Amino acid sequence: MNQPEQVSERAEFSVENIGGIDSTQVSIPPGVTVLTGKNATNRTSFLQSIMAAMGSDQATLKGDAEDGRVQLNLQGKTYERTLTRAGDSVAFDGDGYLDDPEVADLFAFLLETNEARQSVARGDDLREIIMRPVDIKDIKNRIRELEDQKDDINDELATIEDRKTDIPELEQRRQRIQDQIQKKEDELEDKEAEIDESNQDVESSREEQEELEEKLDELRSTRSELESTRRQIETQNESVTSLKQEQSDLEDELEELPETPMGDHQHLETEIEQLREKRQALNSQVSDLQSLIQYNEERLEDEDYEVLETLDETNQSKSNGSPTDELLGNGDESVTCWTCGSTVEREQIEDTVERLQERRQDLVEELNDIKSELEDLKATQREAKQQQNEREQIERKLSDIEDELESRDAQLDSLKSQREELTGDVETLEADVDDLESDDFEEVLSLHKEANQLEFEIDSLESDLEEVSEEIEEIEDMLDRADDLREERDKLLEQLTDERTKIDQIEADAVEEFNEHMDAMLEILDYENLDRIWIERVEQTVREGRQKVDKTVFDLHIVRTTENGAAYEDTVEHLSESEREVTGLIFALAGYLVHDLYETVPFMLVDSLEAIDSDRIAQLVEYFEDYAEYLVVALLPEDAQALDDDVNRVTAI
Repeated sequence: MNQPEQVSERAEFSVENIGGIDSTQVSIPPGVTVLTGKNATNRTSFLQSIMAAMGSDQATLKGDAEDGRVQLNLQGKTYERTLTRAGDSVAFDGDGYLDDPEVADLFAFLLETNEARQSVARGDDLREIIMRPVDIKDIKNRIRELEDQKDDINDELATIEDRKTDIPELEQRRQRIQDQIQKKEDELEDKEAEIDESNQDVESSREEQEELEEKLDELRSTRSELESTRRQIETQNESVTSLKQEQSDLEDELEELPETPMGDHQHLETEIEQLREKRQALNSQVSDLQSLIQYNEERLEDEDYEVLETLDETNQSKSNGSPTDELLGNGDESVTCWTCGSTVEREQIEDTVERLQERRQDLVEELNDIKSELEDLKATQREAKQQQNEREQIERKLSDIEDELESRDAQLDSLKSQREELTGDVETLEADVDDLESDDFEEVLSLHKEANQLEFEIDSLESDLEEVSEEIEEIEDMLDRADDLREERDKLLEQLTDERTKIDQIEADAVEEFNEHMDAMLEILDYENLDRIWIERVEQTVREGRQKVDKTVFDLHIVRTTENGAAYEDTVEHLSESEREVTGLIFALAGYLVHDLYETVPFMLVDSLEAIDSDRIAQLVEYFEDYAEYLVVALLPEDAQALDDDVNRVTAI
């Protein structure tokens, strides 16, 4: 059982001009608190005040006030929000307990108009309501990011595996080069021995020999420098080729990206802001309408018109031809209208309330359309920004490549000039050596040339050996990294699995929570011939535009038994009002649990339980008590009597 983290501290509320409240201060201890009183005693208004303090905008401003305020002191912190009339709407300001109250509005603040609570009776898409707080597009984007990371790791591991197969050949090549170096060194040692013997025969010509040796040393050094320059040119050419290939790939990638002018982003931001303002205005209108509807319904229910009789007496002369009379007319059963003081038919007031309810439903549907449009615009904005970021990143890379290509071209030009100069130096030195040669020194000079060539070949082989050793070391480093890459890939695969199954898991958890708690609740409340109410996850093929897609839906089943014990499946329409209310509350509880609200939202609020009998209300409250640190319930006095005596009661607001 998921239970809330214990706060164990009273919540202190100070409220001004919210709903029907002028000013009040209420202290709420942890556990169950019952707001008990007759209708029109500001119980729902105080629940709205709690919602406002939590961060919700589902609260109304007192009809004759221009501003209102609610303050919550909890756990040593103070949260305060203000309500200010702005034309036909109400503006909210200040910091509430929750940064984003949307999920709490759906599954924790269970007032009569709560969407999750009413969804069962209205036949709404139950899965859509449960999944509404889940950013499915964000999950899909995250899956794509993880797949890209996994693909990059797989490519790197494939490269490592390819390079791994090169090691045996590289090691053989290194051994061959080492053998060649050893052979050349042995040959050089022999040549140097021959040179020493020959030098003894030409001791008299030492000066000429030394000059020749200097020329030979210079020739060997120049040849070595020339070879090094040639190698550098070759390396630079390879780098340029690689850079040009990368440049071509990036240009192809850039061409595939759609054009995303920066102005479009501002346009989307403007549309989003306009929709947010429209959503806030509609929220305020729906809230105001609901307060007006609730007030009129409570007046009609109480039939307590004595308070307004004086209006009828003092304004009798003014009531003739009033807007209300013209709207509603006169009837046999008349009452004093509490809006204008005139005498009107009760049936006409009920019709007016019904039209207000229809208008509220139209506004709610318009509000839902705006929310859907807002989410689509946000997704489009995120995609546009992502494409723009990709374009800017590619353009930066292309700019860097252009700069590097210019740098390497300059280096190549310099190296080629250096190569031409060195080639000329070698030709000059070879000519100088030829001039110094003579018949007397022909043999010794030939030995010096051969020794010089051997030294050059040894230097070249040692350079090759160094390159091969570095390549082997590089591959071995890559092999060491392979284990880390595999471990990183395993973690990515786990994350991918979590993300891919997150939606299914939330759906499955929601169905499991509802079915488990619905079974327990029906067993406790013992409704006659109602065996079970349960949700089944089913896949249906539906048409979206021109395509048919598979979609998960929550199918609600109701099982009853006849007097002779035969089971049959019933429909929502045949549920009693009490059974329907309980089913809606349990569905809201399932959403509360599956989205872990017990960890972040300390308050669960419930009102309008009059359709359920007192004993069952007491059992329902006791059941819900386990899941919220503060459970605040609005009840009529006769219903509150069924609860335990130790339950905290608030009788005056």
